[in-house]
Amino acid sequence: MNSECFGLAERLVDRTYVQQALQAKQALTNQIRVLLEHRKWPEEGWDEATVELLLHELALMDSNNFPGNCGVGEREARVASGLVDRRHFRLGHGIGRSGDISAIQPKAAGSSLLNRLANIFALDVIKLAGVRAAAACVLVPMATGMGIVLCLLTLRHQRPQAKYVLWPRIDQKSCFKAIKTAGFEAVVIENRLEGDELRTDLAAVEDKLQELGADNVLCVYSTTSCFAPRVPDRLEELAELCKKYDVPHVINNAYGVQSSKCMHLIQQACRVGRVDAFIQSTDKNFMVPVGGSIIAGPDERFIAEVSKMYPGRASASPSIDLFITLLSLGRSGYKKLLAERKEMFQYLSAELSRVAEEKGERLLKTPHNPISMAMSLTGSAAGHDGKDVTQLGAMLFTRCVSGTRVVAPGSDKDIAGHTFRNFGAHHDNYPCAYLTAAAAVGMTKTDVDAFIKRLGKVLGKSKSRSDEREGSFAGAAEPEEQGSVESTADTLDCSDER
Repeated sequence: MNSECFGLAERLVDRTYVQQALQAKQALTNQIRVLLEHRKWPEEGWDEATVELLLHELALMDSNNFPGNCGVGEREARVASGLVDRRHFRLGHGIGRSGDISAIQPKAAGSSLLNRLANIFALDVIKLAGVRAAAACVLVPMATGMGIVLCLLTLRHQRPQAKYVLWPRIDQKSCFKAIKTAGFEAVVIENRLEGDELRTDLAAVEDKLQELGADNVLCVYSTTSCFAPRVPDRLEELAELCKKYDVPHVINNAYGVQSSKCMHLIQQACRVGRVDAFIQSTDKNFMVPVGGSIIAGPDERFIAEVSKMYPGRASASPSIDLFITLLSLGRSGYKKLLAERKEMFQYLSAELSRVAEEKGERLLKTPHNPISMAMSLTGSAAGHDGKDVTQLGAMLFTRCVSGTRVVAPGSDKDIAGHTFRNFGAHHDNYPCAYLTAAAAVGMTKTDVDAFIKRLGKVLGKSKSRSDEREGSFAGAAEPEEQGSVESTADTLDCSDER
């Protein structure tokens, strides 16, 4: 209602009450006005009622919600289910146009405005997290792997003769498949083992640049966030190499926004060398449903080209989710989450180290990895064969512990025609089996305590089973599928009493 409607309401309700309601409405309207005027991510988060009011106002700007609208096109934001319509706040047109995912839609001013604001918030949060060199970003409705594909395809137009992507190895399927999906040949650069850590082999990268010829290399494709004992790539040095050889540099920053160390590496890489784009997941960094990623970079022109590469309109769901979340948190709320994550990393590290020591294991020394950590599994805690070690993951999962990875030597995997030895370990010959855990944004002390308690019980249970087998007769054959049977024999139990 506008002021005229409130004036008319005074004929029906006491004027004092109406004026109070008008003042409250004006306060909310002023909050929206300030947002549109300053076009910045608010310092303090908004309450849900105000967020919903804004979404309602934006929806009323889309043509499908106009009174008496007559749509005669093939795409008119018609939604059959009322439940679906409400789920999307009646914002049914999506974002972008056929030639540019960032373009304004004539029939959807509200959706277009929301998308612009979501991209403004995304750039603000990237700068807040540490990459002040970021000049532009675009939020796309696909997860990190496909976001990387979009960047590689954009580079193809700039370097049509290039066919190779130099990729320091990280054993995560979508990272490798992104290269193949985009139609390029992956040149896998094996990591160097330095103490417990797996680090970038810079000499090998430069050798390949010289061997293949810089003009034939589409880009160097590096990584920040990764499972320990692999650590973030040496981004500054890689950026300097890319600048020296005039080769593009794309960074997979999947869940690195939550880490000031990862973001500092990207900032420094932008400062001293070449970075064309860095891509991050919305769900991993901002606690929204899976389905979106943010492609950012220091060159507005390249990000604009990425936007134009996306064919057709796109789903607005990731933009709506991120917009609501960042508006609800505000800058202060997100900074608080980042600070709490750092605290949880230290707490998880201390607790996992304690359990490791109790079981005759150790926490691997990976000081360059700010999110993930790993505990050795040499056999004293987890049994004495590879089957027992890999069984730990299943045992933890049946106890409602998700996200851990158990990596044992000897597991090779073929992905898109390339065979990775000891897949999962990021290295052909990592010296020990291990279990990883990560302190990601949103983790609580309760999560850590429950994990540590269940891990301690599972490690003890695994060792006792191994001892029982050692006591059995020497010639007895192990059933081939014993491991998989055991993993399903335990029923799902999320209590801590087992």
